[in-house]
Amino acid sequence: MAKNIVGIDIGAETIRAVEVADAAKAQPTILRVAEVPVPMDATKHGEVLEANTVATAFRELWSIGRFRTKDVVLGMGNQRVLSRDLTVPRAPLAQIRESLPFQVQDMLPVPVVDAILDFYPTGEGMGDAGPVVHGLLVAAIKDAVLANVRAAELAGLNPVGVDLIPFALTRVLAPRVAGSGTVVIVDCGANTTSVVVAHDGVPKFVRIIPTGGDDVTKTIAARLEIPFSDAEAVKRHFGIVGRTQTPDDARALAVTRETVGELMTSIRNTVTYYANTRPDDVVRGVVLVGGGASLPGFREGLGDVSGLPVALGDPFVSARTARGLTPELLRERSASISVAWSLAVGGRAA
Repeated sequence: MAKNIVGIDIGAETIRAVEVADAAKAQPTILRVAEVPVPMDATKHGEVLEANTVATAFRELWSIGRFRTKDVVLGMGNQRVLSRDLTVPRAPLAQIRESLPFQVQDMLPVPVVDAILDFYPTGEGMGDAGPVVHGLLVAAIKDAVLANVRAAELAGLNPVGVDLIPFALTRVLAPRVAGSGTVVIVDCGANTTSVVVAHDGVPKFVRIIPTGGDDVTKTIAARLEIPFSDAEAVKRHFGIVGRTQTPDDARALAVTRETVGELMTSIRNTVTYYANTRPDDVVRGVVLVGGGASLPGFREGLGDVSGLPVALGDPFVSARTARGLTPELLRERSASISVAWSLAVGGRAA
């Protein structure tokens, strides 16, 4: 992979990018950070719908950010990507990947020819017929991946990789969780919430919940009959622990608690499913990242609902910054640029 690389996070309203130097080293350096708005309906849940429109946004992003390389890593992390447990006979990884189309058709909701397949090994063991490799099958709808790649290419960029966002985030959080046994990494984004169960930093289970912070805001807006921007302000002001002074405040807090509570229940149910299917693997805690991490009361509420200790994750624990990027700026923008950063440094584990 190139010495410098740019990770790109394609959101519903914003495209964010982070340029990193020495991504393969233990302490990569963040060189430049930028973001631009993307026109409404040009993307959906991280998938490009209007390639030419997004390509224009990419060109603007490069102009504003003054990025020095056109080598990029794109991320995928919506309901068009699935992950499943898979055990195969032990073989070289390249051979396992070549054999996937012949082994996984019954596991996919679409024909094999319409999917891009990958295999992420997590361990080895013995099966009835001999040595086996345990791992995760990752399948993405081909059209969704190619649409994102095409938009980047139209902008003159060079996509050198496409990564599963939950995996990328797990890699940058590994220094925080390595050696701690089994932990759950929860990334609360705008459109989706990804849940990764990792053992000593190695992903063992992935589930993408099709609900994020914007869905909570939309529900508040509909229930309170207020604009989306006002609903977002209400959500951020009260969270699930705010003090109320008027009947309208009390109603807003009740709706916020209800909608956020539904998301926390989905996260808990995902963790419970993992624990029930692997009773010998004790989950020790939750590491929380993403926009939801800053919602007042969310961390504490998730701890109450899940019955597990919840800590805030620091994706930048191993990062250095170039001159002009202060630690304060990094902390201020941590939630918004963590995905782009994780995609840029994900090549270390490839």
